[in-house]
Amino acid sequence: MYEPRFPEVDAAVMIQVKHIADMGAYVSLLEYNNIEGMILFSELSRRRIRSISSLIKVGRQEPSMVLRVDRDKGYIDLSKRRVSEEEAATCEDRYNKSKLVHSIMRHAADTLGVDLEPLYQRIGWPLYRRYGHAFEAFKLIVTDPDAVLDVLTYEETVVGPDGVEVTNTVPAVTPEVKDALVKNIRRRMTPQPLKIRADVEMKCFQFDGVLHIKVLFASIHVEAMRKAEAAGNADCPVKIKLVAPPLYVLTTQTLDKDQGIAVLTNATKVCAEAIEKHKGKLVVKEAARAVSERDDKLFADTIEKLKLAGEEVDGDDDSEEEDNGMGDVDFTKAGAGTD
Repeated sequence: MYEPRFPEVDAAVMIQVKHIADMGAYVSLLEYNNIEGMILFSELSRRRIRSISSLIKVGRQEPSMVLRVDRDKGYIDLSKRRVSEEEAATCEDRYNKSKLVHSIMRHAADTLGVDLEPLYQRIGWPLYRRYGHAFEAFKLIVTDPDAVLDVLTYEETVVGPDGVEVTNTVPAVTPEVKDALVKNIRRRMTPQPLKIRADVEMKCFQFDGVLHIKVLFASIHVEAMRKAEAAGNADCPVKIKLVAPPLYVLTTQTLDKDQGIAVLTNATKVCAEAIEKHKGKLVVKEAARAVSERDDKLFADTIEKLKLAGEEVDGDDDSEEEDNGMGDVDFTKAGAGTD
């Protein structure tokens, strides 16, 4: 992945455990052509080791600190216990970016039927040097490939008609290479909108609480939208949806996670202020956060269960809770004061 053959001492690198021996574990350095390294058992944990298998397992990938590098013999000693949480997070982020860059470069080489290393020499490694990481360059290529790729050059030495070697500076990226790279980069790196969601409960304790929340529902949505626009992000439309009394969800979609969370947090505050004016209460069950497709699926399953539970309650004509007072009413069952 990188131009240097070996990592620097004190650098955090991503490793994969290959096998465990008497003195330690043999690992592969995933970012350095899978060269071999070793972690002694004494470098696994700062605490007393009770079980080796609980600390390290064959096949596991995790960050480790480089302690020593013998470039002549190819020996690399590593430590797991000396990696801080911050260093581990930085290492994992860099590795994930490098893995994506490597996948794109390899796909371009396979598509063109050329060796991968020359592509790295002429394109990948110069982009690492120029941008700090080729991933940052690839992000720019999504919108402006010419500005990034057309300036790359390399020196080519040829023998002239008179037998004298001549060094010429030539473009590093041919039209064919550029086309293959740009297509794959755009396919793999075009940003996708994130879904931001907040889960809240809204209750109104007045006698006609159901009516109040129904009336408020539309007005709160408008106020939330205005608040979202005031936050400076008109591309984050806020939607409010009833799940099952008294649970509501506020959602928005955005390319900017932080802004999306801020917009939805403000919208939640607007909802709380609006319902409190009518002697109601809003409780945040889950604060604004980015949700994955898996989260959405689990949430959809929860909605279905709540709907089924609501249908069962609605059909129970003999419910003893119908005549209870406003004391400890379960709004999810009684239906009074919620919608």
